[in-house]
Amino acid sequence: MHSTDTAEVVELQPHKRVNDILLGPIERPILNWLVKRMPLWVTPDILTGFGVFAGLIIFISYALTVYHPGFLWLANLGFVLNWLGDSLDGNLARYRHIERPKYGYFIDHTVDALSELMIGIGIGLSPYIRFDLALLALISYLLMSILVYITTYVKGVFQISYSKIGPTEIRAILILANTLIFFIGNPRIDIGFGQLTIYDHIAIIFAAALFIVFIVFTLKQASEIARSESHKSR
Repeated sequence: MHSTDTAEVVELQPHKRVNDILLGPIERPILNWLVKRMPLWVTPDILTGFGVFAGLIIFISYALTVYHPGFLWLANLGFVLNWLGDSLDGNLARYRHIERPKYGYFIDHTVDALSELMIGIGIGLSPYIRFDLALLALISYLLMSILVYITTYVKGVFQISYSKIGPTEIRAILILANTLIFFIGNPRIDIGFGQLTIYDHIAIIFAAALFIVFIVFTLKQASEIARSESHKSR
């Protein structure tokens, strides 16, 4: 139970979006072109549901790679479709001036968590990576998501990207990894105390990088918030 007797309740406020990603110069013109030509019957809710459906495609595709590596291409298609649904829903709402800030924030990020869960478990069910390492990578990604949501709530800054890396870049990395594995296989590398596949190494590097970013930005944001509240109390 959380008590509000001694804690200040912070209202969710209109937030500033920060999406300074590496692929932004390519992504933004594509999204702008698409929203201007989207049929009227396509709504932001439909696009959100489409993104979740794409997450299910990715989950099934990875699970089916136990039978044939060709399903990696279906997973790649799923990542493209997931990007379209996830990126276009909010952009379409803003373009048509039909934003529902609280509803959109709630629905978008709860279904994002569902998609992330399906993708992480699906990767773990594939023969290319240890299940525990896939879950470790998933946990690190969810930690970053939590940091984004809390920062939005407390500071009114919705920071999608960190160090030029955002969800779009992560999808691109996974597509490249799938393509690499399809063409060269997934050889095991002896690291002295065991053998890990290429995909295992990718998961470890991914998880470690996100954990470091999580710790660094958590400390940075906490310090900034503490200073701002100290100034207000004077």
